[in-house]
Amino acid sequence: MAVTVAGIDCGTNSIRLMVATVSEKGMEAIVPRVMRVVRLGQDVDKTHEFSPEALARTFAAIDEFARILEPYQVDGIRFVATSATRDARNRREFEDYVQKKLMVRPDVIPGTEEARLSFLGATSVIDSALHKPPYLVMDLGGGSTELVLGGDGVASPDHQVRQAYSMDMGSVRVSERHLVSDPPRQEEIQAATEDVDQAIDEACKQVDLSATGTFIGVSGTATTMASVAIGLTSYDHDAIDGQVISFDRMEEADDEVLRMTRDQRGRLGVIHPGRLDVIGGGALVLTEIMKRIRKDTAAAGHEVDQVMVSEHGLVEGIVRDLGLRLLQAQG
Repeated sequence: MAVTVAGIDCGTNSIRLMVATVSEKGMEAIVPRVMRVVRLGQDVDKTHEFSPEALARTFAAIDEFARILEPYQVDGIRFVATSATRDARNRREFEDYVQKKLMVRPDVIPGTEEARLSFLGATSVIDSALHKPPYLVMDLGGGSTELVLGGDGVASPDHQVRQAYSMDMGSVRVSERHLVSDPPRQEEIQAATEDVDQAIDEACKQVDLSATGTFIGVSGTATTMASVAIGLTSYDHDAIDGQVISFDRMEEADDEVLRMTRDQRGRLGVIHPGRLDVIGGGALVLTEIMKRIRKDTAAAGHEVDQVMVSEHGLVEGIVRDLGLRLLQAQG
């Protein structure tokens, strides 16, 4: 038995669509992930409202997704909205537009649910025989960063969450708050680092980073910085998915990109134009999380010093979760 479902992940910086068949054995993409950078969360951290231009960009992507979905008969569709929508006072206009175009109301989920779904998507392709559990999944978005620990490969399923925390800290939020110069000044970088480290301190009260067996990075910042770290000159989905990169090399790439001008970042060839002005903030968050993982796991006697980068994240989790729930309802 299988069902056909569509999932949409609308974040602070980008929006993604996926259509797949889901069965008890797994899922198979019908429409592989379609991603558009729309910057819905532009200035939301400051104004607490969606700007007209951000809504226009997002509505254009929703129109495109409606055209893509038209030929398919799906058993269910779930539209998930995350950090920016949680914070916007005028989100009703956005929600009404989605309802009109896609016949589904956006599900504005809390950070804990975002964390669970990201973990579900990231672990959908993990082999515990090859990658040591527990898994720490980091979904580093534009407005928030989810840290999720789960799966021990023995007593609990690999997709079962043990601990999770959502930090109000992502590439767009950090960049808009602190990294306003081009390139960022040292005092801006220092202020951003202190802000990020404070958020990580709070996260560590909820998620035991020292228990990490395998660290998995998902979302645009992680995959983009991995592309830089391994020296790609154009983005290659297949080359990035599953790459294992040392913390040392990732931190080196993070620092290089953080200190570049926007034009210099553009010449690298692997950074989406919609990320050029915020990728430095994401790189800084990634570096500080890796530093804390290395420190805490070393203190626990099993230092983790590399990250596995995955193209499978929140949108895959949305699809997988909806499909399994529909199958269960069918009996």
